[in-house]
Amino acid sequence: MATEVLPDDRALRSGRRERALAHMEAHDLDVLVLGRSANVRYVTGARGLWTAGTHPFAPACVVVRATGTIHMLSTWDEGIPDDIPHEQLYGLTWNPMNWVTALQGIEGAATARRVGTDTISPTFAQLLPYAFPAAELVDGEPAMRAARRVKTAEEVVALREAIGVAETGLAKAVAELRPGVTEGELSGVLLEAAAAGGVTTPSAQEVVWRTSRDHRWRRVDGDGRVSPGDLVAFTAGVVAGGYIGEVGRTWPVDGGGNAGATRALYQRWDELWALLSDACRPGAQASDLLAAYDTAGEPLPPMPVARGLGLGFDTPVVASGLPATAAEERLEPGMVLAVTGYVWEEGVGAVLGREAVLITPDGSELLTSSPFWRP
Repeated sequence: MATEVLPDDRALRSGRRERALAHMEAHDLDVLVLGRSANVRYVTGARGLWTAGTHPFAPACVVVRATGTIHMLSTWDEGIPDDIPHEQLYGLTWNPMNWVTALQGIEGAATARRVGTDTISPTFAQLLPYAFPAAELVDGEPAMRAARRVKTAEEVVALREAIGVAETGLAKAVAELRPGVTEGELSGVLLEAAAAGGVTTPSAQEVVWRTSRDHRWRRVDGDGRVSPGDLVAFTAGVVAGGYIGEVGRTWPVDGGGNAGATRALYQRWDELWALLSDACRPGAQASDLLAAYDTAGEPLPPMPVARGLGLGFDTPVVASGLPATAAEERLEPGMVLAVTGYVWEEGVGAVLGREAVLITPDGSELLTSSPFWRP
């Protein structure tokens, strides 16, 4: 088994880099200083080690628009793409002034007019002007968000692969659904299947839960054991090759407690999904996805109705708490969204379904293919 750390494929990283440089030009940025892990990977193609928690800002990557060169924080060459040569690496240091010295040595640093950063700390807000003495420091995150919101063809392939791993895990877990099994055991089956597919990083903490018959948004408390009549929600999500793949389904235990009411609830989900699917088209306002719930007569859920899938967190985020933001967003070809339909009935439970949707030039395409329960 190969154990070396390999960078992303050349076509994948090259396409992303071209988009980043194009949006640097559109936002009039001469230099981009990046510290967020997903942004760094997007432009470099280098795979960082997974870490939990937070870490302080550091200039982990510097992109120079005029030359297209990338300078990167790394203590060794392993896993660094061959188009980022050794002389464009600078080492880890505990002394921030050593970083300033490294940045000062980058060609174009002394004459850059506008330098963007995707985030910054108070310390580096004071130090970066020494590295870029002629520059105005501005927010560089809008340029990166604009670049990442539309996926390249190679990124769509990567997302399909991640979704495939998630769907395999979902199928394995659904196959084990029966009275008496616990939510934890089902979650373990799903995660074990993902690990067997080479992916050990889930994209979310909640994997399997019994939906409540008494409250619209809550899960069932107790020992986690599944009972006849429960509606059990599965949200399979993985981070594969840096890309998030997700799918959500709800399955009844032994056909649901009230077969007629369960069928009616799934029918309501189908009607809601038809409206959500119709809203997934190029040029549409993202707020049309929120309006779909109103048209269907269903309350908006507390989770986002839609959010961008990609290399970490991507825009847009379409949620009930952000109506103004959704009204300003337009869907574009190449965007990939995780779109959630959610309906609930007292005494029955909830049906959650989450699909990965690619916006195409003439409509949309489902990237997920997991089956739904049908009576």
